[in-house]
Amino acid sequence: MSSDDNSTKANQSSGDSGDLAAILASGGARKKGSRWLWRAAAIVVLVGAGYGYYVYSSEATAYTYATSPATKGDLTVLVTATGSVEPTVQVDVSSEQSGTVREVLVDYNSTVRKGEVIARLDTARFEADVKSAEAALLASNAAVAKAEADMNSARVSMERQKTLVGNRVSTQQDLDSARYNYEAAVATKASAEANVQAAEASLEQSKVTLAKATIMSPIDGIVLSRDVDPGATVAASLQAPTLFKIAGDLRKMELQVDIDEADVGQVAVGQQATFTVDAFPDKRFPAEITQIRYASETINDVVTYMGILTVRNDDLLLRQGMTATADIVVQAIRDSLLVPNAALRYTPPESLGARRQSSSMFSLFRPPRMGSITAPEPAGGERTVWVMRNNVPTAVNIEIGASDGQNTVVTKGDISEGDKLIIDATAKSG
Repeated sequence: MSSDDNSTKANQSSGDSGDLAAILASGGARKKGSRWLWRAAAIVVLVGAGYGYYVYSSEATAYTYATSPATKGDLTVLVTATGSVEPTVQVDVSSEQSGTVREVLVDYNSTVRKGEVIARLDTARFEADVKSAEAALLASNAAVAKAEADMNSARVSMERQKTLVGNRVSTQQDLDSARYNYEAAVATKASAEANVQAAEASLEQSKVTLAKATIMSPIDGIVLSRDVDPGATVAASLQAPTLFKIAGDLRKMELQVDIDEADVGQVAVGQQATFTVDAFPDKRFPAEITQIRYASETINDVVTYMGILTVRNDDLLLRQGMTATADIVVQAIRDSLLVPNAALRYTPPESLGARRQSSSMFSLFRPPRMGSITAPEPAGGERTVWVMRNNVPTAVNIEIGASDGQNTVVTKGDISEGDKLIIDATAKSG
């Protein structure tokens, strides 16, 4: 081998050594760079995890919850209706006769008895009619007496003619004439007796007319109104004006209320109630449903049915026409688990649910959730309430019963007395 060949080999060997060194140097640089990349990635991951936890923690404490406990107690379901207090018996008194009022014997609030005279009309004309009828009756009786005498005379004459005809002293024609006169006398007497009956009826009518000039109370009670004074002229007709209003015993009254058609199905005869009137706002009066009328009434486009409640008024505090508001007890439930209605209306804030369900790279690093975030789907007649358990809102499905507008009976569900039910949530500021 020549020196040139050796020199070429040496140069090749030197070049190979340089390439290897370069490769080794490049590999070391890549290894060092990869180490820095891993360190940077780890830092990013840690920062993201910390930020995600911070966001999660911020979301979890972003609301302040107002709660109300589940309680054991009684619940009364009421139907409210308005109406007025009225007497159980009220009579409008008018005059059956036309005339001039001579005297009025009662005033407002007068206590009267059945048959007691409360007013009189001028009776001069009516008394004259009675006397005239009495005279007519006397004349009729006299006519009967004369007719009877004439009849007796005709009978005697007829009997005489019969004898004379038998003795052939008188003719048959004379007998027939006597018989005719007798029969006419009998008819005249019958007519006179009928006239007596007519005269008696006329006299009776005159006496009735005279009696009707005296106005009497038809019932025991109290005079509520008096709309007539002495000297006033009264005209009797089908639309005769009311002179007096008389109420029966005011110690027993009735409350007439308008029950809404939406509530009438819950109201029944025998149910108890209490009511108030504006005159005594702090006093509640007891009452009892005695009648629910089938006929409807429409008031301001609202269909109602009249309910009648009996009321004792022994102390006479209640007066006719007083406006009243009644609370009728349609259901009374004892010793039941109750939840506030506000808890049934509560739903968690939508913004909280949206943030919790959002997807981001930081959600991978959030701690596990505690409690239900969205309520399980209620079945049938179930309702969902939210209970604070371990300081976390938890959805619970329950079945409910009657409600009084403030609280509702729980018939089934994972709720116990004292559980704190969420009724409101307020976002924290800052």
